[in-house]
Amino acid sequence: MNKFQRSWALMKSSLSVIGRNKQLLVFPIVVFASTVGIVIFFLGPPLLRPTGHPYTSGEHWQAIYHSLFRETGHGGQTQVVFSPAAVAYMAFLYFLSMFIATFFNVAFYHEILAALTGQPVSIGRGLKFASTRLWSILMWTLFAGLVGLIIKTIEERMEIVGQIIGRLVGLAWSVAAVFVIPVIVRKEQNANPISVLRDSAGILKRTWGEALIGYIGLSFANTLIVLGSVVVIAGAIVGSAALNNFWLAAFVVPLWLLLLFAWSYVTSVASHVYRGALYLYAAEGVVAAPYDQDMLNMAWKYRK
Repeated sequence: MNKFQRSWALMKSSLSVIGRNKQLLVFPIVVFASTVGIVIFFLGPPLLRPTGHPYTSGEHWQAIYHSLFRETGHGGQTQVVFSPAAVAYMAFLYFLSMFIATFFNVAFYHEILAALTGQPVSIGRGLKFASTRLWSILMWTLFAGLVGLIIKTIEERMEIVGQIIGRLVGLAWSVAAVFVIPVIVRKEQNANPISVLRDSAGILKRTWGEALIGYIGLSFANTLIVLGSVVVIAGAIVGSAALNNFWLAAFVVPLWLLLLFAWSYVTSVASHVYRGALYLYAAEGVVAAPYDQDMLNMAWKYRK
């Protein structure tokens, strides 16, 4: 099986899981909407607190501005920075949004693994399960959030060298944590975030070949489809210009952008499904249908 066939087989397998369990497409939307909604809810108190002025007046927003920011002079230049209270509140929102995203991703991967083992998908069941992992989710959120803040601080304090170091550390962190959510789902009584990270990194070490080739394969197949769509849209634009009918382009281009966004969204979910299948194969020895042993073993041969 050549590279194209392998890539297309992985793509078809991941999409077929989604086709049988369409509720999997809902989870990322719920994650995004819930995170945004809760962050906006908690942004309300500092922005809409009474200041003695109408909310529509400039004086109200000026008072809010002075409560959140302060101006400092350094080297003859004025710099605007967050006030200590604003920094504390922004840190709270940062950790809160991470907690919410992790909570819903645990629910998401619980249902992905359920779908891969032949069970029907249930959003309610996924959320109920995630509520049983609140302590693990909280510990991981605090640990991951602290690591993120450290990386950000390194990038900001050490200028160019810090940016290089921060990005390298960030890349290593992202790679090592790739299986963290499935580990939280499957490992009971494992709230220690360092242990969770170690388990994730261990699985990645054992499956580096499959993970690398699999993700490249999905990206390769996706790129071919996107390039094909670009050729089609270019032909439609040229055709509309030749026919002097620009209404055709005005209709086709927005439709193409909408379909491209929808396809990117679906393939993003497909990559999560593949990650779940890879986790089951590496951690539990389960070859989830519609993937097969040969498909995963072909990737294994590429491990160096």
